[in-house]
Amino acid sequence: METAARRTRRRTPEREAEFCGTVLELLREVGYDTLTMDTVAARTRSSKATLYRQYGNKAQLVCQALRHAKPGDLEEIDTGTLRGDLHELVSRGDDCGMERDSALMQGLAMAVRANPDLRRAFKDLLIEPELRAVETMLRRAVDRGEVRADHPALAYVPHMLVGAFMARSLIEDRPPTPDFLAAYIDASVLPALGS
Repeated sequence: METAARRTRRRTPEREAEFCGTVLELLREVGYDTLTMDTVAARTRSSKATLYRQYGNKAQLVCQALRHAKPGDLEEIDTGTLRGDLHELVSRGDDCGMERDSALMQGLAMAVRANPDLRRAFKDLLIEPELRAVETMLRRAVDRGEVRADHPALAYVPHMLVGAFMARSLIEDRPPTPDFLAAYIDASVLPALGS
């Protein structure tokens, strides 16, 4: 009973935030392929058995840490306009955080393609929730009459957003920023939708 109480106290939101931050620091330092559960256990002062019990495997652990770092529930964004919703979506990160996230995501891109467990966890824990949020925004825009329900560009909005996030550093050797992404939305995404 005492052990269970102690274990419960350790799983505070603060401890979870510290734990996830440490996992992401390690991931940035060594990359996905070199990251081990032993290293995570040592750095976070956790037991390996606890890590496996709570997260299942390295892929789940990494994706849970990435998910934890995401700011808030994106499905709650509802400013009343599609432009406002998309701007709010990209404003949730700061310049430093976006630079770190962009580099981290580029580093994970190869690992995601090569590792089925990571690809599945990445899709389930990161991609699907964000796709649902964008689909909710687009559905509300259609309901408000901002975008035609049969507009062919609706299906490509997630691709445009991810593309802008990933491509800026490749094309300009600069990280994406909220200002860059907001300007991209105004110049590319909204005109493509006829908004």
